[in-house]
Amino acid sequence: MTSLAELIAQKDELERRIADVRKEERANALTQARALIESFELSVDELFGKKQKAAKASLPAKYRDPVSGKTWSGKGRAPQWLEGKNKEDFAI
Repeated sequence: MTSLAELIAQKDELERRIADVRKEERANALTQARALIESFELSVDELFGKKQKAAKASLPAKYRDPVSGKTWSGKGRAPQWLEGKNKEDFAI
């Protein structure tokens, strides 16, 4: 029967060997990837896809100008047609 100390030593040796093999295989994979990228002239966008900006969700209108029909969601700067007026009078 093997002792706990022997098993731990075996485990440590195995983990070291795994790390060495992983490092070597990773280096080989990186060399192959670089060669393919160079030979096919691949771009970052082709490899990983373009990052798309998240579309801004438009907020529903809360206020409407009865003259022009323009609307405002209540967020951001108030429109000129609402300046100096009670916005509740224009609520939809």
